[in-house]
Amino acid sequence: MTPTDARGEGLADEALTRPVGRPRMTVSHPLPDDLVDLIAERFRVLSDPTRIKLLDRLREGEASVLDLTEMIPTTQQNVSKHLGVLHAAGLVSRRRDGIRVLYTVADDSVFELCETVCGGLRRQVADLDELLAGASR
Repeated sequence: MTPTDARGEGLADEALTRPVGRPRMTVSHPLPDDLVDLIAERFRVLSDPTRIKLLDRLREGEASVLDLTEMIPTTQQNVSKHLGVLHAAGLVSRRRDGIRVLYTVADDSVFELCETVCGGLRRQVADLDELLAGASR
């Protein structure tokens, strides 16, 4: 029997694999209010496109504010501000290297979340394509 997602669709093999040491968490429902607040805060932190771009760039390895500013079309001040938000949320860590501060991803579960969201978007686009194809007949 093939495991399915919430929509009843079969999960791909890559969706069934999990990094070693990262078991799937089981949460009781309804969610406690304190947990709902924490989840909502995590989504607020991840709701900014610049922060998503920064995390995506940091997926490749640690980088300084200057490095990241060269990769993303924005100012050093803006990059620093967003890295501060990500750091306060525990999503990135930083270390000093001489006069530079290097940032790295501290919680790579954000990439699992991103892949899940991308999969949902892919299904939405496929459903819309199918609907439009049927309407043009």
